[in-house]
Order: sequence, then structure tokens, then C-alpha cells
Amino acid sequence: MFTYCADPSALAGLKWLSCYLTTGKHMAFYWSFGTVLTLLAITAPTALLFGFGGATAARSRILPLRWFGKSYIAIVRAVPDIVFFLFFVIALDQTFEYLRHRAFCPDWVLPVRQGNDFVVCAAAKLPQNNAPQWVHEMYGFFTAVLTFAIVFGAFAANVLFGAMRSVPKAQLETAQAYGMTPRQSFWRILVPQMWVYALPGLSNLWMVLIKATPLLFLLGVEDIVYWARELGGTKNPRFTDYPHGDWRIWYFLVLLVFYLAFTKVSEFVLERIMKRLTHGQATLGGTS
Repeated sequence: MFTYCADPSALAGLKWLSCYLTTGKHMAFYWSFGTVLTLLAITAPTALLFGFGGATAARSRILPLRWFGKSYIAIVRAVPDIVFFLFFVIALDQTFEYLRHRAFCPDWVLPVRQGNDFVVCAAAKLPQNNAPQWVHEMYGFFTAVLTFAIVFGAFAANVLFGAMRSVPKAQLETAQAYGMTPRQSFWRILVPQMWVYALPGLSNLWMVLIKATPLLFLLGVEDIVYWARELGGTKNPRFTDYPHGDWRIWYFLVLLVFYLAFTKVSEFVLERIMKRLTHGQATLGGTS
């Protein structure tokens, strides 16, 4: 990064530190903070979409659809997150490859499941072995986002389902009495009002989602926890230009500050949203 970094062995003090903190691996560490924020920015609305679909299905008048919605909520919420992440990513990846295998290699005669091995033709592999590194990274990030969205979508569905049931039925009945169809009363009466009841639960879910981002490491994504452990570990002079002892405590301290600051900002934003949603609404203590 700096011209004086050409010979690290001749550096000391702040110059050594400035060169050490601007190495390629440290740049990847800084970039990984953006990876976490991007994951949250994509996963949150996607999980909310899954949750809205699950909650709508759970209250559907169509019995199979209602069973599907309630089963989705119950099954995903009952399985520990770490178990779901470890299992589901493998199952999801194999499902994609199996579908591609059936489409691209119809003449394949060998069984796909061979003991403990899952064998598909080369054309079905995701991503392809000759694909650039960024394709492998984007595919891993995509599976991570989808897994997070499905898991937290089930929790969001449970929150939204409860919020929908909290809207007074008298309002829906009044809407129907004025000639609104069930679809119109759902979108014009139920959905706008349910957010007031749902926001406290969704706020807690957002905080849990923030704390769950270190699970990216389990999904093969080089996140901030991966790089903190990688950079903070003891470095031998034989293998690096910037040897040092066990500095993991300092790197994880940086992560601590990051997560605390991010959750504090989130609390402030969520509080402002809640005040906006409840402005002028009657409460037990009067109007807010």
C-alpha cells in the first residue's frame, strides 16, 4: 500500500503497523464487513417476504395451503439454527445439482446416490469446476442468503401470523359490510394495521439475525469472524512478512465494537419507525 512497505523487516512502530494493516488479507477483512452488511440488506426483505407468504398461507381457507404454512413455521422453528444451516445448505446444493443432472444428462445410467457419495455429471456441477473464483464465492453467498431467508422467514411468519390475528375482527367485518371483497379487506385493512403489532417481534428478529451472521463461516463464506480468527492467530516469521503473537483478542474486540454499534443504530432506527407507525393511535394511556 505504501512505498516504504517494500521491506517489512526494516520497519518498526507506526510504519510497521500501517503496513501490516494494509496487507491484502486485511483488505479482505475490511471487505468482509461489507459482505455481512450486504447479507443483512438482502436477507431481511427476503426473509420478510418468506414470512409474509408463510403467514398468509397459514391463515388460508384452503386446507393444503394452510397445512403447508403451519408446517413451514413449525418445522423450521423447531430445528436448531446451526443444525439447519449445516444440513440445509448441503441438501439445497444437492437439489440444484440433481435437477441440473436430470436436465443436462438424461442418458446417465449410474445411480446418483452411491453409498455416501453424491455423483452427478460434470455439466450439472454448481458452480462449474472451471468457473472463476468470484462465481464460487457468489454461489456460496447466494446459498447463504437463501438459507438465512428460509430460516428467519419461518420466525417472521410466526410473528406476522400473530399480528394478523391481533387486528380486531370487527374492522374486517365492517369492511365486508361496506362491500369490500376478502382480498380488498386483506390488503386495505388487515395488512396496513398488522405492522404495528408485528414490529416489536420483527425488531427482535432483526437483532437475532444480526447476531447470527457469524454462522456465515459455517456456510463457507469468508466473513468477519473467519478473517478475525485467520489474522489474529499466531504468525510464524517463516510464513509471513509480519510475524506476531496471538492477537485474536484484539480482532474479536473490533467485532464486538462493530456489533454493539450496529445494534445500537438498529435500535434507534426501529424506535423511530415504531413512533411513526403508532403516531396518533389510541393506547391505554391515551393517544401516542
